[in-house]
Amino acid sequence: MANIRITKQFNFETGHALFGYDGKCRNVHGHSYKLSVTVIGRPITDTSHVKLGMVIDFGDLKKIVKEEIVDKFDHATVFNKNTPHVELAQELTDRGHNVILADYQPTSENMVIDFAKKIGDRLPENIKLHSLKLQETDTSYAEWYASDNS
Repeated sequence: MANIRITKQFNFETGHALFGYDGKCRNVHGHSYKLSVTVIGRPITDTSHVKLGMVIDFGDLKKIVKEEIVDKFDHATVFNKNTPHVELAQELTDRGHNVILADYQPTSENMVIDFAKKIGDRLPENIKLHSLKLQETDTSYAEWYASDNS
C-alpha cells in the first residue's frame, strides 16, 4: 500500500510585533494567516474500520490543529517574552486581550517551527507530519518539511 499525503488548510487572524527589527514590523500589526498542514500515512485497509480508505479523518486532523493552533492564536497578539514587549503584553492582558508570550521572536519562520512541534506531538503514531506552510501575506510564507528536519 502506498503512502499518501493529505492536506487541510486553516485561517486565523493574529497580531504580533518584532522587537528590535529595523523595519515597520517592529510595530504591533496583524496578519490573516493561512496554514496548510500536510500529513503522510497509509490509507486504512481494514474493511470493518469506519474510516476505511482514509489516512486520517480530515475532522480528526482539524480537531488537533484547531486545539493546538487556531483556538490559541486566532485574534491573539504574540510577543517574544524575552523582550520589553512583556510590559505591553501585561497591559493588554490586564485589559482583557488575548496575548501569547512566546519563547521566540514571532516571525513566520519561528511560528511554523513551533506549530510543527505542537501538531506533530498530537498525531497518531502511524501518521507523520510531512509539511507545514504558513502564509503571512498573499506573497510571503514560511514552510517546514519533516525531510529537512530529521
